Formats: sequence, structure tokens, C-alpha cells
Amino acid sequence: MLATLTIHLHLRGCASLKEKRGIIKPFMNRLRREFNLSVAELDLQDQWQQAVIGCAMIANQRVVLESSLQTVWDWVEGNWPDGDVIEQRVEVIP
Repeated sequence: MLATLTIHLHLRGCASLKEKRGIIKPFMNRLRREFNLSVAELDLQDQWQQAVIGCAMIANQRVVLESSLQTVWDWVEGNWPDGDVIEQRVEVIP
């Protein structure tokens, strides 16, 4: 099974794409390190104050995937000081 977590972020105060990358890249690297996920910026690459981050995991049980991605989501909520989380969505593909 495959599960994805899509997170739409608002970055307060970003005034350039360079500044946005300086915030998003370390954030994605930390997600990779902390949770052993595949992570990528999926959309809104040309917008300074928004980003859509996708995380993916593979496991043999739906419960494991849902629990793991909920843990990731809880971490993001508690560790995203650079803006607001606009939306999050989890999808499990059997």
C-alpha cells in the first residue's frame, strides 16, 4: 500500500522565491530525516508565500500508514513556525 500526505502551507513574510526556498528546503529535509519519508514540493513553486508539500510512504498495512502520517501531520502542526497550514490531506492507495 501507498499513502500520501499533502500539505498546503502559507509562508508569512516571504518576499522572494529565494527566501521561500531557504525555508522550504530545510523543512523538507527535516521531514525526510525525522520520518524516513519521500518528500517533494508539488505545486505553487512560483508563488512566494505558498507551497504544497507532498510526503509518501509505503507499508503493508493501512493502519501503519495512517498512524505514521498522522504522526507526521502532528509534528508539522507543532513545528511549522514560518506560517500557517492551509490544508492537509491523506490518501491511501491499496
